[in-house]
Amino acid sequence: MALIKSISGIRGTIGGKPGDNLTPLDVVKFTAAYGTIIAGKKKSTRIVVGRDGRISGPLVNSLVVNTLSGLGIEVIDLGLSTTPTVEMAVKMAKADGGVIITASHNPKEWNALKLLNHDGEFISAETGAKVLELAAKEDFSFTVVDKLGSITADDSFGGKHIDAILKYPLVNAKAIAKRNFKVVVDAVNSTGAIYVPALLKALGVEDVIVLNGEVNGKFAHNPEPLPEHLTELSNEVVRQKADLGIAVDPDVDRLCFVCEDGTMFGEEYTLVAVADYVLGKKKGNTVSNMSSTKALKEITEKQGGEYHPSAVGEVNVVKKMKEVHAVIGGEGNGGIIVPDFHYGRDALIGIGLFLSHLAAFGKTISALRKQYPDYFISKNKIELAQGVDVKPIFAKIMEKYRNYPLNTEDGLKIIFESDWVHLRTSNTEPIIRIYAESDFETKAGNIALQLMRILKNSVS
Repeated sequence: MALIKSISGIRGTIGGKPGDNLTPLDVVKFTAAYGTIIAGKKKSTRIVVGRDGRISGPLVNSLVVNTLSGLGIEVIDLGLSTTPTVEMAVKMAKADGGVIITASHNPKEWNALKLLNHDGEFISAETGAKVLELAAKEDFSFTVVDKLGSITADDSFGGKHIDAILKYPLVNAKAIAKRNFKVVVDAVNSTGAIYVPALLKALGVEDVIVLNGEVNGKFAHNPEPLPEHLTELSNEVVRQKADLGIAVDPDVDRLCFVCEDGTMFGEEYTLVAVADYVLGKKKGNTVSNMSSTKALKEITEKQGGEYHPSAVGEVNVVKKMKEVHAVIGGEGNGGIIVPDFHYGRDALIGIGLFLSHLAAFGKTISALRKQYPDYFISKNKIELAQGVDVKPIFAKIMEKYRNYPLNTEDGLKIIFESDWVHLRTSNTEPIIRIYAESDFETKAGNIALQLMRILKNSVS
């Protein structure tokens, strides 16, 4: 169906022909290219590998660790893990890189290789280009049998990750425990079922109900944590008379909440609320990608900081955060990045900070949501046929809206008087995403629909 190569890694559907999908041959080829570049001329190299709960996880994991071993690289295999845990494990284990086997929010037929540098951060676009070039040339060489790299299974890093969260100065486990929260978790049949309840218990949350808790990769619903996919969680929060619901994606780097009355807190407001809490403790700047709500800018300026937008993609957000010395940042899809913890989207530290904020607030989660401005983002997408060139399509739209401020740093963003719409091709799927924000839900939807009609007429 698809093989997508981008700053978000090598992502594709399992099965089919090599070069078109993510087949075993493709996994070996890209892993070998990455391992060769990371190893360079070092005498010894260590790489951390972890995976989410996908059906294809054991297959891809075996191919990755054995390919790296075949290059003479020492492998630490975390097994079932989370993206942020693997990122932290790279630094904890003093490794030279890391591979996360996950297709994040994509459906079960997808998987991917997310590639990390020695800091546990996504490799740069430049390094990524080298990986693709080397893979295309198949210009790598495997080691002799006496020099095969060791493979060590180590599942301790999840616990180390949770311990680090408990030690983080702004996480107040005592205050959280005192509130006696009752929490429902939707773990979408992946590793969130292991690590989110473990974190909650460590924070003193004793009453935890887990939905879709069997780690089998047979996702009970579309795994992207959007409102339309969380009706089961919403209903269960109300039925259980819980204080809140928590939803994560399969690799636990995205986070959103459900209020006690079953309404959505809003994935866009995960970052807004956490940033509000962090900025109340230490002043500084914030960053989010340009498809995220403008509420973060308002909260940041209210707290005396400066807000800076970035291109979409975690690596771009991190780059901008470093440039402006942001104290908190992330993406409006529920991705929280706490730079003095680690430079990666991390739902687990996000849970710790959000619950600390809610505990200090002292009221319900729905009351907390009312503290923030009400904006609505209409999130839509149009599927693209193979090989469609979007540049002339965007050029036509730019001409139509030439009298409005336009930003072409990442796709095309049109800024109206109090609203905006952002069009961009996805890094992870063969689609164009269309996001529009307004202070009225119908208005945001209408802006998005108007642009979608233009796009559909242009690609048909």
